[in-house]
Amino acid sequence: MTPPAWRRTFAPAAGLVVAVLLLGAGLLTGRIDLALLALPLAVAAAGTLARPRGGAASTVAVELTRRSAAEIDYEISFRAGSDAEMVETRVGVLGGPARTVVVAVDRATLIGTLPVLHSGPQRLLHLEHRLLGGDGDSSDLAPALDRDVVVAPTPRSLEPLPLPPRLRGLTGGHDSARPGTGGEFRDIHPFAPGDRPRRVDWKATARRGRHAGDLYVRRTAATSDAAVALVLDTRDDVGELFADWSTGVGISSGISSLDLAREAATSIAVAYMTAGDRVGVYDLGSSRHIPAAGGRRHTDRVLRAIEGVQPVSARYSQRQVPIIGSGALVFLLSTFLDDGVLQHGVGWRGSGHRVIAVDVLPGARTAGSSRLQRLGHRIVLAERDERLAEMAARGIELIRWHDDLPVARAARWRTLGRPRRGSR
Repeated sequence: MTPPAWRRTFAPAAGLVVAVLLLGAGLLTGRIDLALLALPLAVAAAGTLARPRGGAASTVAVELTRRSAAEIDYEISFRAGSDAEMVETRVGVLGGPARTVVVAVDRATLIGTLPVLHSGPQRLLHLEHRLLGGDGDSSDLAPALDRDVVVAPTPRSLEPLPLPPRLRGLTGGHDSARPGTGGEFRDIHPFAPGDRPRRVDWKATARRGRHAGDLYVRRTAATSDAAVALVLDTRDDVGELFADWSTGVGISSGISSLDLAREAATSIAVAYMTAGDRVGVYDLGSSRHIPAAGGRRHTDRVLRAIEGVQPVSARYSQRQVPIIGSGALVFLLSTFLDDGVLQHGVGWRGSGHRVIAVDVLPGARTAGSSRLQRLGHRIVLAERDERLAEMAARGIELIRWHDDLPVARAARWRTLGRPRRGSR
């Protein structure tokens, strides 16, 4: 960083002018005390004006430490040249208004703790500073320093796992409807070409056999994996405070819909990929899609993509609808505030997919809203309820992720995870 450019104040020049006036007044009036009073003032002002400004460039170091899931510690350290005696800083945290703090150079360190209000990409710190001299001089503002981080959501434990109508894979952690190896007991069946002799159940043969050549084998179910598609609606991000829906999510807006979407998507992805299933991520607001796959590297890729999800203002007509492979289980994460996402969900359901709608709209707070705003909120929710009812009538299942009673949400998830007749 280049040395800062210093700005002179009028104080030294004004002191020199006052010294000259005092000296002149002393000579005209014959008062030696006025002349002696002007002497140190003139020497100090002249020395200040004659001393060059410059020196070493200022440096700033910012260190962030994750204390817990809800707090991040920060430490800002300044190092300045010999001409500076103080550092004036303006620090804005979490997008809020900047605060001005002046600290001495020999202990120019700021320490604090920031609450983690949201997950995903966010700007924690915005820092500006300038140097102050002992004579009232100051340097120009140094280039602003921003610290952006990506906060990972905390996944929740989910069990049992809902499954698609048909399991397509040849290996996995779920029992399929076809006979094979690796799964639970399926039935006792007469020996057929292709059966291994070591699978002959001699007790069943002795019990059921009617002729000398009758053999019976013990068959098990084959194991398969599921293909899961996480479809995130990132066209909007609304918070708990209804009055801020039109202006965006702020510090006072509370938890946002994308916070819930990231948490839900991370929880679902971790649960299924831990079970050995294939998971893909599709963003309705952009063209970034990750096809369903498995493995440790793919797991990291999926989680990084979910953490980095941001609101994108785009209409569905401007984006290509993601094509999801056959037999997948589709989780549609949205606020369902318009009909666009409804049409896609109905389309995937009509294609034979099992579609589970994950409602990520946070609980509303109408404090500080006007009467017209509260009326508008009721109208929006009424239209949304009709939309959700139509989705249920089309065979789309629903779970509300932001439930006031976590027990109710867990019970609903267990209901979704029950084996369905004719599945697998």
